[in-house]
Amino acid sequence: MWYFSENGKGRPLILLHGIGITHEVWHPVIPLLAQERRVIAFDIPGFGKTPPLPSHLLPTAANFIDALGSELHRIGIIDPVDIAGNSMGGYMALEAAKRGMARKVVAISPAGLWKKPPSHVRYLFFGMRFAIRTFPTFTSALLRIPPFRELIMTVPVSTGSWHMPYDNALRTAMEFAQSDSFKETFDNVGTFCAGQSIEVPITIAFGTHDFLLIRSTRCRTELPTHTKWLEPKGWGHVPMWKDPEGVAHLIMEETK
Repeated sequence: MWYFSENGKGRPLILLHGIGITHEVWHPVIPLLAQERRVIAFDIPGFGKTPPLPSHLLPTAANFIDALGSELHRIGIIDPVDIAGNSMGGYMALEAAKRGMARKVVAISPAGLWKKPPSHVRYLFFGMRFAIRTFPTFTSALLRIPPFRELIMTVPVSTGSWHMPYDNALRTAMEFAQSDSFKETFDNVGTFCAGQSIEVPITIAFGTHDFLLIRSTRCRTELPTHTKWLEPKGWGHVPMWKDPEGVAHLIMEETK
């Protein structure tokens, strides 16, 4: 069973987070979305309170989506559903669209839209995990100071990370560093492909300040020509803390 939080009423809207973090990354946005929608934010297997996939299944986007389909059926959602995902969650949302599980998709800085996984992401992520695990007390102290919180979080999260409350920043950093499923999941993210035949509406949003998945790494050829490509001004890789109103507005507009 996947852990999830549920808020609001109306047509279901599924939220999927990125690697190394949990559904809590959506907390600034959920109250805004829940004014009109039944918002279900999942912890992806191996992160937060959701256990990893069974040992015989690799943590790929395809296997995650197979498992998500079962979870949706378990909670009574059968028809294609609106899905918004960030980073790896965006990749999963695109995979769901390819399989006919999505009604509409909003993917914010989705992973997988590359010719090959960018090597700098591995160096950054594993370097950060090592540093936080090696110096947890020092990390905690730095995150208490807004300018240092901004410095530490700008590339993996977003400019404007000083908006994150200290408790949220610390929890996010420690979850990122301590997740036992991180390496295996990262090694199996792969490249999204064969999505040209997707018929449902797709919106892709890479912020102008996404310094993790930079423009030179992105590839558009695996998505249909009707895909809407946006570059929200000032958004980083994980913009929910910096601009919750903007993120909520985008999702609501694109999943009407």
